[in-house]
Amino acid sequence: MRTRSFTALAAAGILALSACGGDPLADDGGGNDAGSGAVAIGSADFPESQLIATIYSLALQDAGVEVSENFNIGSREVYIAAVQDGSIDLVPDYAGALMMHLDSSSDASETDEVLAALDELLPPEGLTRLEAAEAENRNVLAVTQETAADYGLETFSDLEPHASELVLGGPPEWIDRYNGVVGLEEVYGLHFQDFQVLDAGGPLTLTAVTTGQIDVANLFSSDPQVEANDLVVLEDDRSLFAAENIVPILSEGTVTPEIEEALNAVSAVLTTEDLMAMNQRASEGENIGSIAEDWLSSNGLV
Repeated sequence: MRTRSFTALAAAGILALSACGGDPLADDGGGNDAGSGAVAIGSADFPESQLIATIYSLALQDAGVEVSENFNIGSREVYIAAVQDGSIDLVPDYAGALMMHLDSSSDASETDEVLAALDELLPPEGLTRLEAAEAENRNVLAVTQETAADYGLETFSDLEPHASELVLGGPPEWIDRYNGVVGLEEVYGLHFQDFQVLDAGGPLTLTAVTTGQIDVANLFSSDPQVEANDLVVLEDDRSLFAAENIVPILSEGTVTPEIEEALNAVSAVLTTEDLMAMNQRASEGENIGSIAEDWLSSNGLV
């Protein structure tokens, strides 16, 4: 493992987070104000989630639904709690990861199984879902071509004899997640030399793996930078990571016919290829709102 300083990367991460403008759930006049009638839409703290949330927002506004936006909330642990306590009403999420968040013992893997599991798990939590999209974005483990060749890596299982020599990088919540470090240890017996806290499949993680500051990176399957940087995506040969179809998650009582129709129409046409194309535009600095509006317009949804 080649060791380098993470000072520059950490500083970049702090700057990125500070640019978010503080706590999105703070009581500053936004959010789901009592009696406002607006549907408060949240997102996780990475661009793809913000993009999908923006698509939801614009689609609902076009359907005549009043909305407020509370994007960049944080990890699943934070934004799902926010839906449950009424801070927000709606958030896009990933089916498999949400299932594991609600029931870490679930062994459902395929899309139909995961969605069926969610239908059992959501109501007791005061949550509900609408139709899931074909589009999905799975967690992946990626390495450079050099690392794959040096250690003979094609699958997660191939990492087992070498994990103690390698550094894994990913978001802070991965430390305690079953579909993260915990599951990698339990399912695959992977005990890495170290875990470097970076971002959720973002520029910090990508830079760290491509420059040799980490060996194995948690990235996302719909990230065009994985292919652009010629990274090797390892096969999850024991299906630790379940299907990750994008699904609107709402608090019970939020759904109306207008909301259901608008969001189901989005899910009916959103594909993984669409995600990759939009993510590429976002990575090049285009405005997320413009990207979302273009996609909605091109699919006849606004």
